[in-house]
Amino acid sequence: MPKTTPGPRTRRTMTAATRAAAKRAERGHRAPATEASVAGRTVLIEAPKNGWEDPPEPSLDSFEEDAPPKDEVQIHPRGRRLLTPVLGVLLLAALVAMAVLGWQYRDGHRTESARTQALTAAQKAAPVVLSYDYHHLDKDFTSARTHLTGGFRAEYGKTTKAVVGPTAKKYRAVVKATIAAPATGTPAASVVSASPDKVVVLLFINQITESTQVSGARVDLNRVRMTMTRTDGGWKVSGVDAL
Repeated sequence: MPKTTPGPRTRRTMTAATRAAAKRAERGHRAPATEASVAGRTVLIEAPKNGWEDPPEPSLDSFEEDAPPKDEVQIHPRGRRLLTPVLGVLLLAALVAMAVLGWQYRDGHRTESARTQALTAAQKAAPVVLSYDYHHLDKDFTSARTHLTGGFRAEYGKTTKAVVGPTAKKYRAVVKATIAAPATGTPAASVVSASPDKVVVLLFINQITESTQVSGARVDLNRVRMTMTRTDGGWKVSGVDAL
């Protein structure tokens, strides 16, 4: 029987079949495949050489390595921009509070010092300002003016020149004023109100008057409100009111 030579088409078919067989043989040495359905068609998915294994579960260490340290605070740049004005306002408020407290402390200290100094000055001034003797009126009035402020000194000068002086000479009046003192010996004087530069003092004054208008000596018990003002020369009397 004569030998038949295969045609081109037959050779291509054989070549394709040979390649397919070679591929099947190669797959036979590989790990078994797994069937899966994709879009309604069954396909083969080759398994890895070591078989299918579940992925390792994440450990806490892996998360801790990625997480920022606990002592570090992550602040967004926008948060920093907002935080800066807030800190500035808080700092300014703290400085203002400290300044107010400092001013209140200094003002309170000055006021307390003013109370003591003005009360002492009033106790020294009252007997001088409220006493006079017709024998030496000019001397008494001059001594009294050293305890007065400028404005009240001028008013006092007008009153003594127009009223007190002429009346004292006419009736030969001698007036001696002292601050009343209880049995304890403490002068009856107290502070009514006080500020660092102005203090009002209430004094209980005993005035003994001798003149041609009275027989013997007359004792008058008076309450006097004396306003004391701080000046460059110390605490001076800026006003006297009889109550």
